[in-house]
Amino acid sequence: MKSFSAQSVVVSFLVLMGFWYLMSGYFDVTHSLMGILSVGIVLAINHRIKKHSYFEGETDVVKDLRFIFVPYYFVWLLVQIVISGINVAKILLSPSLPIEPSVVKFKVNYPNPHCKMILGNSITLTPGTLTVDIQGDEFIVHAISPASFEGLVNDDMPQKVLKLFTNEMHPVISDFEVIHSKEELS
Repeated sequence: MKSFSAQSVVVSFLVLMGFWYLMSGYFDVTHSLMGILSVGIVLAINHRIKKHSYFEGETDVVKDLRFIFVPYYFVWLLVQIVISGINVAKILLSPSLPIEPSVVKFKVNYPNPHCKMILGNSITLTPGTLTVDIQGDEFIVHAISPASFEGLVNDDMPQKVLKLFTNEMHPVISDFEVIHSKEELS
């Protein structure tokens, strides 16, 4: 059984309650009690699930997270989502429809599996890209155009994710390969 820090439980409770208030829009006692009950149930279920290890190197992510960089990462990711959304809109609204779909394959060098999860989700959240598969350290990503995976080629997004967990910066992406057809993927 894995151990959990009190910090993890407190942070999870506060984040979930913040989300509860954001989504409900009610701050009265009745709704607050329903929120506390709901968050308590979610935390209890999550605790039972977290008793098991599902992958190698699994740790309590809250202990490893550098909280000071989380707001900066969210703001940076939001800006990237807007910029990518504008680029995808330009492609789709262009009469010539200049779509150049590609599949890219690369390996990452991260200190823990949570970095991979955050990178995969960040890629998928960014319009024009989709994380198709993650096997060990290898990612397969679909992109609508070469501009869509530019942040991966220049190691920008992976470096931002790495900064969430460590101050030891190093190149994250290696063995980057652009695949244009299904046959090349095999």
